[in-house]
Amino acid sequence: MATLKLEIVTPEGVAASEDVDMVTLPGVEGEMGIYPQHVPLVTELVPGEIAVRRGGQEYYLAVGPGFVEITGERVAVLTDLALKADDLDEAKAEEARQAAEARLKERLSEADALVMNAAVMRSIESLRGRRHARKE
Repeated sequence: MATLKLEIVTPEGVAASEDVDMVTLPGVEGEMGIYPQHVPLVTELVPGEIAVRRGGQEYYLAVGPGFVEITGERVAVLTDLALKADDLDEAKAEEARQAAEARLKERLSEADALVMNAAVMRSIESLRGRRHARKE
């Protein structure tokens, strides 16, 4: 069976580099399922969850905004956040979400509000990924 090379890079370094059977990504146009021999594509990645299937097993990563380049043989993701669901601390993520939402209720400049909204989205996606992994 053909595979794809999945490469995920964050400012901290390489978060993943492995051969996989399929990747599901949160794109600006919606969720995309990527199989080997996919048509070449460059698109924007939105905060959400990446599902990775390898050898009949699936695992999940919470991701922030970024970009993805897809070829028939490779999926390259550049993002500011990529955490495996198993590595997430649910209590810390919930605390960060609550703190960010509390700050949103304060009078903020438009730029500060955008930063806080992004923080809330990251926390929500981290929690969603963690809770999704627990169901399995």
